[in-house]
Amino acid sequence: MAACSYRNLVRHVSSLHSTPLHRFSHFSSSASSASAELPRSFNKRRLLLIQGRWLTGAAIGIVVAGGTYVCTVDEATFCEWLFSATKLVNPFFALLDPEVAHRLGLSAAAHGWFPREKRPDPSSIGLEVWGRKFSNPLGLAAGFDKNAEAVEGLLGLGFGFVEVGSVTPLPQDGNPKPRIFRLQEEGDEVKNDVKSGLGILGVNLGKNKTSEDAAADYVQGVHSLSQYADYLVINVSSPNTPGLRTLQGRKQLQDLVGKVQAARDEMKWGEAGPPPLLVKIAPDLSKDDLEDIAAVALDLHLDGLIISNTTISRPDSVSRNPVAAETGGLSGKPLFHLSTNILKEMYILTKGKIPLIGCGGISSGEEAYKKIRSGATLVQLYTAFAYAGPALIPQIKADLAECLERDGFKSILEAVGADFR
Repeated sequence: MAACSYRNLVRHVSSLHSTPLHRFSHFSSSASSASAELPRSFNKRRLLLIQGRWLTGAAIGIVVAGGTYVCTVDEATFCEWLFSATKLVNPFFALLDPEVAHRLGLSAAAHGWFPREKRPDPSSIGLEVWGRKFSNPLGLAAGFDKNAEAVEGLLGLGFGFVEVGSVTPLPQDGNPKPRIFRLQEEGDEVKNDVKSGLGILGVNLGKNKTSEDAAADYVQGVHSLSQYADYLVINVSSPNTPGLRTLQGRKQLQDLVGKVQAARDEMKWGEAGPPPLLVKIAPDLSKDDLEDIAAVALDLHLDGLIISNTTISRPDSVSRNPVAAETGGLSGKPLFHLSTNILKEMYILTKGKIPLIGCGGISSGEEAYKKIRSGATLVQLYTAFAYAGPALIPQIKADLAECLERDGFKSILEAVGADFR
């Protein structure tokens, strides 16, 4: 998709609302309450100032060292060094409030401050899906760039595709802060969601919490945003929208997908045709639920499924952590086995006829490879990227290529579903 299309998408997303998507403000109820909070606010600002100075110093150090180093090496070697150098900043980001750290990272990507991948991907990890060519199967999941602010910068890091959103028709308040909690020991997070030519772009469509007509919300998203998307996602699995997961029931899902498909197909499309339509499901589903979803996907010729969203369950490995009691979806390492098991079930139920995107708990090339062998054609990550930063992307791709070579596969597509052959 051309760079101008990304910029048009940003403008269009913003123009959908009288205010930017999912922005939040906090207002004091009285002057006295504001006065009472002054010392705490002052200390917080002072702490942020100190942390900001550390981050600025680290960034300047990297730039100076990089400027010296680039004079002596070729571009590919410098690119490798630059990605590795981003690891130096990670400890400083860990000191920040999770939401502040996320905002800074997104701003860095939007302003082009992230390194850009100049090295070509190994040919073995390139593939074609839905008639679209992916340089690699590694994507960034929805939620990191909700408002499509940093698509070019994120694709420049070396992702094969980036998914933005979820995008809702109307702005809505998020859950009370704090709404992102780190569980450092496990490398995971509990997300009390905020909702708000260069590569492949996916657009994740959501519904408003107060909407009584879910289908109308998704249809509006199709009409407004499908022209900018290489693929569209119907998100029926966010744990933070009341009642949303009931749309995964057989009748509800069949009705919803049918209406959204009709809305997409009635629009005029060029030679490339309409964007593929996918559904993102939850990992907290029974065998009967999965059978119903698979039946709908096959019956309506759905283009793909994303497996999975975050989980509302709390595995034993994190259940003793006080943060685990927070409401919201759990992501990261504890989600890997649960989401991979659901992926395996769905690959079997759909007989390998529908492309699946494996998402949940991926933090290494070996884990991405396990998802692929379990039936995923493409994979997505989020939490591991938030923890490890840009250096993780080339590492996963290199490790994935090594896994393919080790097991005698010449391409990603050869390895898809290999555990069932």
